[in-house]
Amino acid sequence: MGNVESFVKDLDSQQWRLPKQAPNAFVMGYEPELDTTPELEPDLALFYMSQIGVLRWVVEIGRIDIATEVSMLSSHVAMPREGHLEALLHVFAHIKQKHNSRLAFDPTYPKIDQRMFKKYDWTEQYYGAEEPIPANAPEALGKAVDLRLYVDSDHAGEKLTRRSRTGWLIYMQNALIAFHSKRQSTVETSVFGAEFCAMKSGIEALRGICYKLRMMGVPLTGPSYIFGDNMSVIHNTQRPESTLKKKSCSVAYHFCREAVAMDECRTCHIPTALNPADLCTKVLYGNKRRMLVRSILFDIYD
Repeated sequence: MGNVESFVKDLDSQQWRLPKQAPNAFVMGYEPELDTTPELEPDLALFYMSQIGVLRWVVEIGRIDIATEVSMLSSHVAMPREGHLEALLHVFAHIKQKHNSRLAFDPTYPKIDQRMFKKYDWTEQYYGAEEPIPANAPEALGKAVDLRLYVDSDHAGEKLTRRSRTGWLIYMQNALIAFHSKRQSTVETSVFGAEFCAMKSGIEALRGICYKLRMMGVPLTGPSYIFGDNMSVIHNTQRPESTLKKKSCSVAYHFCREAVAMDECRTCHIPTALNPADLCTKVLYGNKRRMLVRSILFDIYD
């Protein structure tokens, strides 16, 4: 933070400065992909690129609350504009104002209502589907752990290309151990398709973590638990009789359903307002942002 403030001070310009108040990471309504302000001079563009690198590390070490904003600004390092630099300085001002954040690693077991995760017979749809447990895994010892995945997608959130953004959070017990916020590589024409692509990405990451835990001899309590806020996607992953009507979603659709069929994971619906993965899919403001950030970071708004 000191380097940023010193650089801005040395510029001796009224245009570039850290805002005194930054309750949110972005100014209300700012959309980086639609920014048409002049391109930055080479020295300022180099500074922008270096500070994007700093912010990416800030996110990696625990500031999940700015993951989406940093991801959006990172998409413009090749040709940053003046508005992008202003937004970057606003993010740093927000970090300065909310510097007392802590990512708590809680080892206690989460309270999971098993009634929300219904198990069905998938034999007819995916006969012989079994979780690929490594045969050379060591004997599992110690207390078993729970894994949970919160997943979400912002359908066509980027105004320029209409690509959606995938966001997910993975918890071991009550500790957040992995997160993701990235623009999808394809344009999905429906919310259903965007949400299924996001769930597929989350399950792939979850499968990798399960493999690592098993190879380290860490036992799992059972299937992983997936929480999503799109009812159509949850119904299609919970109920064998559901059918696919959108051919373009078939890969993600069958990937997720097969994971449920082999009881590698189970899905349930969660209201959008309670889904912390929402922070990783779109820029939030006000009370909704504060509530979700408080569910992840400790003491950030106190």
